[in-house]
Amino acid sequence: MLNVHQYSLLSLSLSLSLTTLALFLLVSAQEDHQQDTPIARFQRYLRINTAHPNPDYSPAISFLKLQAQSIQLQARTIEFTPGKPVLLLTWPGSNPSLPSIILNSHLDSVPAEPSKWVHPPFSAVRSPDGKIFARGAQDDKCIGVQYLEAIRNLKAKNFVPTRTVHVSYVPDEEIGGVDGAAKFVASKLFQELRVGFALDEGQASPGDEFRVFYADRSPWSLVIKAEGTPGHGSRMYDNTAMENLMKSFEVISRFRDSRFDVVKAGEAANSEVISVNPVYVKAGIPYPNGFVMNVQPSEAEAGFDVRMTPTADPDLMRRIIAEEWAPAWRNMTYKITEKGPLRDYTGRPLVTPTNDSNPWWSVFKQAITAVGGKLAKPEILASTTDARYLRQLGIPALGFSPMTNTPILLHDHNEFLKDTVYLKGIEVYESIISSLSSFEEASH
Repeated sequence: MLNVHQYSLLSLSLSLSLTTLALFLLVSAQEDHQQDTPIARFQRYLRINTAHPNPDYSPAISFLKLQAQSIQLQARTIEFTPGKPVLLLTWPGSNPSLPSIILNSHLDSVPAEPSKWVHPPFSAVRSPDGKIFARGAQDDKCIGVQYLEAIRNLKAKNFVPTRTVHVSYVPDEEIGGVDGAAKFVASKLFQELRVGFALDEGQASPGDEFRVFYADRSPWSLVIKAEGTPGHGSRMYDNTAMENLMKSFEVISRFRDSRFDVVKAGEAANSEVISVNPVYVKAGIPYPNGFVMNVQPSEAEAGFDVRMTPTADPDLMRRIIAEEWAPAWRNMTYKITEKGPLRDYTGRPLVTPTNDSNPWWSVFKQAITAVGGKLAKPEILASTTDARYLRQLGIPALGFSPMTNTPILLHDHNEFLKDTVYLKGIEVYESIISSLSSFEEASH
């Protein structure tokens, strides 16, 4: 049994422990409250690992729906492919007869190599100088949360949009969007939204002007296979598989150089020419410690990433591949996988006008100017986004991510976004959303 002295000490210890626990809980509650900020919400979204090959979409959808609920947005989740959800948020306008606007971003991100990062890629560490490190910080979880923060601010000001505003979050953009945006925009649901204008992702700007993109290049995956007579590694004879493949490399390299020379001369941007880059070569007979060196293989294969400009002639490109890059007379075959459309439903290039013929463009420009921003010359995006699926329907769509004075780090190690840039982006979207949703002249 405890004596009086021991009992007193135990009581004091328990009292102190309870006091400490109460203090801890109070401080934790205060920290949680303090952390309910735009930056903290951005960090929480970044910490959800939606990287391929196994993106975890469920917690990302849950987080976004919770944010939508906090600002009274309607929310619908649709799966056009099992396990690959599309989240659609809606802010009804006062005049639903007008075409709506849609703000799109993708849920997924590319893989990261943690050993090559200064901070774990899904920790969303905020450094003392305000850099938030995370995979997806620029591409493109930033805009996904900025849309909501801008709407949160507009609602706090009792702003009511004239047009209905939709915010969409789609899966699988990084692997082509076939089970995401492609199926979403082809659905009856999307048709019922009556979208008149769309915004999608862009890229960071190293300078002080915001970049904006009116078209994307379209990706083709090209696989070339060569066949030839196998033989001893010491023999020299014509039409071996590797020799035939090397001839293809030479022809393709000349094509690549001719386009690259135009870029180097300053006559065109990288995104304004057709690009082709080798991405893999597969040949040889494997051996436990490498390859058999004294046998010439009977088959060889190479893969190329081809990017088509919106005005490129796809039929001409197919002829070049068939007749020059992989001719059948050289025992070669090829396969082209076109990842997305090159033309809209009327047969026109997938280009959104950035002049007075497009009334949405004028409103967009004015919204940027209203917050002290400057727009750089509109560009074709060198890579590819889900905006191409919207443009295919004839919907004007711009690629835009409001990041100035920021290095371009999408898909790179140590991807980051500065907190000040992120907060400025919210202000920019607030101006854009209020301007576009109040615009009454354009019809679709």
